[in-house]
Amino acid sequence: MWCGRTRVLLRVSGLWPTGVLGRRPLNCSAASLAGSNSPRCWNCGGLEGPLRGDRFFCPQCRALQPPDPTRDYFSLMDCNRSFRVDTAKLQHRYQQLQRLIHPDFFSQRSQTEKDFSEKHSTLVNDAYETLLAPLSRGLYLLKLCGVEIPEGTDYEMDSQFLMEIMEINEKLAEAQGETAMKEMESIVRAKQKELTDNVIRAFERDDFEKAKELLTKMRYFSNVEEKIKLKKIPL
Repeated sequence: MWCGRTRVLLRVSGLWPTGVLGRRPLNCSAASLAGSNSPRCWNCGGLEGPLRGDRFFCPQCRALQPPDPTRDYFSLMDCNRSFRVDTAKLQHRYQQLQRLIHPDFFSQRSQTEKDFSEKHSTLVNDAYETLLAPLSRGLYLLKLCGVEIPEGTDYEMDSQFLMEIMEINEKLAEAQGETAMKEMESIVRAKQKELTDNVIRAFERDDFEKAKELLTKMRYFSNVEEKIKLKKIPL
């Protein structure tokens, strides 16, 4: 069972929305099931039931409805709740949703629908950006399971890893010219690839603590990547 570790399950019992994490289904409480109590349309007062247009529009009056607060990013973007994500499918879904709820298509509608459209569009943008990048996807996945990494990048890192980061930062500070910068980019890219592969395996083993450690390391390398980008900007 997903989240079978007792100490993690105790933290999140009754709080998870429906979905799939890793390769196995999540245990979910009835309170988290979207649509268990069908709300009424704000415009016509009718029961929404199965909403038209992928749960965005009232099936009776076709008015745009407010965002569903019980829906997580994976559900919104039509992805299994897993660290493995088909990015091509994700991009297609993003484009599909923006064609459906982008504010430009609601310029002649009521102010309420304009406001809802803005909220939907922002939510879709946030979901897409979060799930697209392995680091933010992994952190969000952990958060859904009640596991969060403290702000900053100093979470229980071993001294050997910290020395490795210091050495990379020193090399970056000394790097001059396009060839040297490309070499640094290659080193960091390879490290991130290795960490990403290990995160996949950690989630598939339900090992959240290992995933947490690996994602924290990815944060360090993400900071190095930002430094490389800044150094490449001409003064």
